[in-house]
Amino acid sequence: MAVPKRKQSKARRDKRRSNVWKIDAPALVKCPQCGAYKRAHRLCASCGYYNGKQVIKKDA
Repeated sequence: MAVPKRKQSKARRDKRRSNVWKIDAPALVKCPQCGAYKRAHRLCASCGYYNGKQVIKKDA
């Protein structure tokens, strides 16, 4: 059975794990109705449209 010969340093261990835990910002797309930025596949918060249809009535 393979066993490590020496203890791996904390710096080496943390370098290996450094890219695993990064959180990416959500990708934003422009709303085709009002041009505001929104997350993809979600209702636009500023105009209330989703997929070309008005879902929530918003006052302009």
